[in-house]
Amino acid sequence: MGLVSAAKGTQVAVISTEHSLTQQTGIGIYVLVVDSSAMLAGDSLTLRIKTKSQTGASSKIAYEIVHADAQAAPNKYSVPVPVDTEIICTLTQTAGVARSFPWNLLRA
Repeated sequence: MGLVSAAKGTQVAVISTEHSLTQQTGIGIYVLVVDSSAMLAGDSLTLRIKTKSQTGASSKIAYEIVHADAQAAPNKYSVPVPVDTEIICTLTQTAGVARSFPWNLLRA
C-alpha cells in the first residue's frame, strides 16, 4: 500500500479549545503532520491522537505531545500509529495568540 493523505486542512485555534481535526475508521498506519511555523514565544500547542483498542471500546489517548514557543523545526510528525478501528486527531493551543495550523494525516 502506498502513502496517501487520509485528511488535511488548516485549523484556526481558539485558545484552550480542543479542536478535532479528523476522525478516520480505515485500517492503516497513520502519521499526523502539523505545521507549527506560525508559533512565537509564549505560544503552547498540544497534539493528541486517540484510538480504540478494539471495536466497541471508547477512544483513549494513544499519543500526546506539547510544543512551546517559536519552533526551529516547524513540521511536527507524530509517531506511526497502527489502527484497525478508529483514529481521532486533535489540536489544542493552550497559550499565546491564536494561530493557524495547516495539518495532514498520512496513511500507509
